[in-house]
Amino acid sequence: MKRINWPAFAGILWLMLVFMLSACQPVATPEMVVETVIVEKEGETVIETIEVEKEVVVEPTPEPVTRRGAWVDTVVFVEEPSSDTAVTRLETGDIDVYAFSIAEGPIAERIYDSDELDYYTSYGSYNELTFNPVAEFDDGTLNPFGDQKIREAMNWLIDRDYIAQEIQGGMARPRFTFINFASADTARVADVIAQMELKYAHDKERANEVITERMEALGAEMVDGIWQYEGSPVEIIGLIRTEDERKEIGDYVANQLEDIGFTVIRDYKTSAEASTCWISSKPSTGCFSFYTGGWVSTSIARDTAGDVGFFYTQEYGISSWPLWQAYEPGEDFFGVTADLADSNFGSMEERNQMMRDVIPLSLENSVRVWLTDSIGIAPLRSELEVAADLSGSIYGAELWPHTLRFKERVGGEVTIGMPSMMTQAWNPVAGSNWVYDMMPMRGAESQAVLYDPYTGLYIPNRLGSATVYAQEGLPIGRSYDWVSLEFVDEITVPEDAWVDWDAESQTFITAAEMYDTLPTVKTRVVMTYEEDFPENISWHDGSPFGVEDMIFAMIMRFDRAKEASSIYDEAYVPDYEAFMATFKGWRITSLDPVTVEYYTDAYQLDAENNVSNFRAAFPNEGGLYDQGGAAWHNMVLAWLSEANGEIAFSDSKAEKLEVDQTNFLAGPTLEVMKGYLETALADGIIPYEPTLGEYITVEEAMARYENLQAWIERTGHIYLGTGALYIQKAFPIEGTIIMQRNPDYPDLADRYSRFVEAPIPEVLLDGPGEVEAGEEAVFDVFIDFKGEPYPNQDLDMVSYLLFDATGALAMKGDAEPVEEGTFQVVLDTEAIADLPAGSSKLAVITVSKRALLPVKEIFEFVVAE
Repeated sequence: MKRINWPAFAGILWLMLVFMLSACQPVATPEMVVETVIVEKEGETVIETIEVEKEVVVEPTPEPVTRRGAWVDTVVFVEEPSSDTAVTRLETGDIDVYAFSIAEGPIAERIYDSDELDYYTSYGSYNELTFNPVAEFDDGTLNPFGDQKIREAMNWLIDRDYIAQEIQGGMARPRFTFINFASADTARVADVIAQMELKYAHDKERANEVITERMEALGAEMVDGIWQYEGSPVEIIGLIRTEDERKEIGDYVANQLEDIGFTVIRDYKTSAEASTCWISSKPSTGCFSFYTGGWVSTSIARDTAGDVGFFYTQEYGISSWPLWQAYEPGEDFFGVTADLADSNFGSMEERNQMMRDVIPLSLENSVRVWLTDSIGIAPLRSELEVAADLSGSIYGAELWPHTLRFKERVGGEVTIGMPSMMTQAWNPVAGSNWVYDMMPMRGAESQAVLYDPYTGLYIPNRLGSATVYAQEGLPIGRSYDWVSLEFVDEITVPEDAWVDWDAESQTFITAAEMYDTLPTVKTRVVMTYEEDFPENISWHDGSPFGVEDMIFAMIMRFDRAKEASSIYDEAYVPDYEAFMATFKGWRITSLDPVTVEYYTDAYQLDAENNVSNFRAAFPNEGGLYDQGGAAWHNMVLAWLSEANGEIAFSDSKAEKLEVDQTNFLAGPTLEVMKGYLETALADGIIPYEPTLGEYITVEEAMARYENLQAWIERTGHIYLGTGALYIQKAFPIEGTIIMQRNPDYPDLADRYSRFVEAPIPEVLLDGPGEVEAGEEAVFDVFIDFKGEPYPNQDLDMVSYLLFDATGALAMKGDAEPVEEGTFQVVLDTEAIADLPAGSSKLAVITVSKRALLPVKEIFEFVVAE
C-alpha cells in the first residue's frame, strides 16, 4: 500500500482550495477605459476624452445551481420552551434557529447586541384573552364571562399600553380589534379603528362600574371586598401560558381582576398542557375562565373580512372544537359576519362599510379581548439565511424549506428550536393547527400556490397559470401577470360540475342532477397545472402523485358531513354548511395538462388569491386538508379505522366516542392504522370505489400499500408529503423531529432565492410645529428605501388621519404626490379653523405594493388660539 506524504498533500489541497475560491471572487484587472475630462488649453476651458489605464473589478459568472430540493441536508426540530434559554443555546451553537416570534424587550436586546446572531422582524403575532362564554358551569358555579357586558368591560379594565410598553418592553402595539396590524384593512378602516381605541381606552373605574352592575344583576354580592355567589367566593380560573410574555400578561390580568373583588386561580401551563383544556374540553366543565391566547397570521392579511367569523362564530370558525360550539353571536352581529365571510357585497365601498359596522359589534361581544400586536424577532445564527414572512416570521413562512441555507456552503445540518413540538395529534383532516406543528408539516409539503412572504399574494408553485372570471362590477383587482382577470356579464355552472356528494352511492352529484335550472355564480376560477404535473412529483414513500389523490381529498370535504357516511362527524356539519353556502361546483376539465375549475359566490379582493390550493384541489394544508398533506393510500388507514369506530379525526368526535384522536406521526393510533394496512393489502381496497375505481386499479393500489409498508418500517410513522423535505423520524417524548432533504423534489434549490429582504418603505414626516388659526399648513412626506426615493408606482396608499386636541378624528384623506417618493398633506385654512386650540396629530399611513406592511408616522403640531 502506498503511503501519502500528508503535510505535502495537505499543502497541495490548500493551494487547490485557494485557487478554487479565488476563481469565485471578484477579480481586478487593468483595462484601458475612456474618460471625459475638463482641461485648460491656450487659456480656454475645453472638454476632451482620453484613454487611461484603470483596474476594473470584474464579477465572475456564478456557477449554475444544479442542486434540487432543499439547500440543507438535514433539519432537526427540538423543543425549547424558554426564549431566554434559546438565545443562550443559539450563542453557543447548540441550536441554529429559534423559530418563534420573540416580543420581550430584554431578550430582544440580547439578540440585537450579539455578534453571533442575526434576526428577522415580523408583525403577525398577537396576544388576546380568550373567554369561556358559558354562563354557568356543570357544577353550578357562576362564570362572570358568560355575561356579554362583563366581557365588554374587560376592554376598559386592561391597560394595553402597559402591556405593550412594560411587559413587552416596547416590542408591541396596543390592539383593539380582530384586524391585524400587518394587513390592508388597517389602512382601509383606520378611522373606525381609531374610534374604538378612543372608546375603549383604559378606564378601570368605568370597568368596575359596569362589572359591579352586572354581577349584582346575576345574583352575586360583594362581601368584605370579595365577590360571592350563593355564599362562596366567585372564582375565576386563569389558564396562563408560561413560555413567553403571556405569563406576565396573565399575572397582570389576574391582578386587575383581584383588585375589583374576584378570586383568581392562576393555572400556569405550557401550550400542550393548556390545549387539553381550552381546545379539547367542553367549556361547561369550567376548566378555565380566561386563557392567555396567542396567534400568528402566517401570511400578510390581504383581506381580514373572514377573520371576524373565525374568531366569533361556530359556523365560520373551528366548528369541531368544543369552545367554538359555545359561541352564540347576536343576530345582527352574525348577519354582518356571514355577509363578509360569504362575500355578499358588490363594491369595495359596501364591503368597507360592513367592516366598519362589524368592528363595534365585535367589541360589544368580546368573547375575545385583543391586547397587542407584537413586533417579534426570530433569531438565527449569522451564518444562515432563510425567507421570513413579514407576518408569519420564519415559522409561518411557506418558503422556509426552499430558502433555509448556510450562506457560504451547500448542505449541512440545521437545528431549529421551537417552544413546543407535536403539541396535538397530527392528522390532515382535523389535527393540530399549532404553528409549531405547521412548520415541519409545511417542510414536508408542496403546494399548487405559495404565499409571497412580503405581499400576501399567491404565486404559482405547481400551477402554471390561472384565469379568474368575475361578474362585472365586483371589486377584484390584479397585481401579478401569472393570473388573468376577466369580467363577464354572467357565469353559469356547467351541467357536469360536481356540486355535492351522495354518501350512499359514493358518487358525486352533478349540477344537472341537482338543479332544474343551472345556477349562476359570481366567480369561476380556471387553474392549469404545469405541463409535467403530476409526473414531476411523488409521495415520500415513492408512490406516484396522481389526480386520484386530489379527488379522494375532494370527497372527504363532503363525506364527513353526510349521515350515511361511515365517517360522519356531526361537529363538522356547521363548517360544511358554511362552505356549501357559497360553493357551487368543481370540475376537472383536462388531465393533460391537469386543469381544475371552481365555481363559487365567495371571492377575494385580489385575483391572485381567488386561486388557492383548496380551489385547485391540491391535497395539502390550506388546500383540501386543513392540517397537513396526505395521499389517498395513507388516508385509507385512518378512514378504515374511523369507519370501524376505533379512532377519530376530530378531537370532538374522539371525545364523544371515547377513543384516541387520529395521529399519523406517533402514539397508539399508529398501531390501529397499521392493522388496517394489513387489511388493505389483503383485500386490495380502493376507497370510494364507485368513483375512484375509474382512476385507480387494484395493481396500483397494491403497489402503493407496499410502498407505505416499507415506509412505515423505515420511519415508524405514516405521515407523507411531496415536499422538499421528508420526516425521517419523530420522537414525541423527546420533542424532536428529524427531516431530510428529498432528492426527488423537482425544483432547483435557488428557485425562491429572490426573497431575501422585504422592501418596506421608510417614511419621514415634516411640517410646522405651530399653526395659527386662519393659516394653511403644509406637511411633507418623504418615502425612501435604502436611501433612494420609493417609486410612486409601487405605492398602494399614502393616506392621512388628522386628530384634534381632544383625540377625535377631525379629517382624513390622501396625500398628494409631488415627485418620486415625495408627497404632501395640505390642510387649508378652513380645516385649521375647525381645530380646537392645543396639540393636534397628523398620522400618515403608507402601504407599498411590494411589501404590504402599513407604515404609520405621526407628527404633532400645536394649533394656536
